[in-house]
Amino acid sequence: MGVVLFPERRNVQVGFDRAELSRILDLYGRMVAAGHWRDYAIELGREAAVFSAFRRAAERPEIRIEKRPALRLRQGMWALVGEAGAVLKRGQELGPVLAPVERRLMKLVDE
Repeated sequence: MGVVLFPERRNVQVGFDRAELSRILDLYGRMVAAGHWRDYAIELGREAAVFSAFRRAAERPEIRIEKRPALRLRQGMWALVGEAGAVLKRGQELGPVLAPVERRLMKLVDE
């Protein structure tokens, strides 16, 4: 009987680690408290993990936070994508990518 080789299981699914998800859900919770967001969705795939935030469940997401490890050495694995699909911010670290949403939250709280 010969040796049976199993296919490699690398990169089967991209996900968020605990610290990343905690940071994203903290921002989501503050936006919910400000009355701006009402729903979210998480999609975990082979190429990317995506967190989508919605004003209403029946709409397109207002923002998407995407983690694409394949782009880690290029533009950065994190991207903030707007409602129209345009990339608003891209980078190597999650914090700076979330900065535009944090600034919007400050404006919502001040009003």
